[in-house]
Amino acid sequence: MDNALTEQQVSLMQAVAKGDRRAFEQLYRLTSPHLFAVALRMLRQHHWAEEVLHDCFITVWSKADTYNATLSSPMTWLTHIVRNRCIDWLRSGQVRNARHEEEYVDELLVQEHDEQNNWDDHDQAERLRHCLAHLSNDQRQSIALAYYQGMSYSDIADWLKQPVGSVKSWIRRAMDHLRECIGL
Repeated sequence: MDNALTEQQVSLMQAVAKGDRRAFEQLYRLTSPHLFAVALRMLRQHHWAEEVLHDCFITVWSKADTYNATLSSPMTWLTHIVRNRCIDWLRSGQVRNARHEEEYVDELLVQEHDEQNNWDDHDQAERLRHCLAHLSNDQRQSIALAYYQGMSYSDIADWLKQPVGSVKSWIRRAMDHLRECIGL
């Protein structure tokens, strides 16, 4: 990132910490496109990403005084807030309820007379759930973080507080098991 932009963001964060609303607005305009993209990538739902970003900026407004420029750049600090909030959102009961509602609506959209009503996809999904259930907790969690959250090996290792090599092994073994179990 450009040093001038980083310095601008640091000064904006310092102003926000003092309660400067104009600095907060400017910080939002500078950073929200990138932060929204992070949230959207993790959540894969436009309205969820908007809601999470809104919550994050409320946190930024109230916690700006805890930001320390010697520890990280403002974008790193802000991205960390967004990422953690997305993970919290995905774990929340709201997401489970919304997913169940979406699944119900999706089922209603499948027409009985349609020859390609995705029965094979349903069977494959059930087979995948069965195969995932036979993975170790570490393997299942690593796969979920990698494929559903888009996290890298090092991100997963940091999240699970495990060595990167272990995470790579868990994912490789899990993928081998899933290929064999599903029959690919």
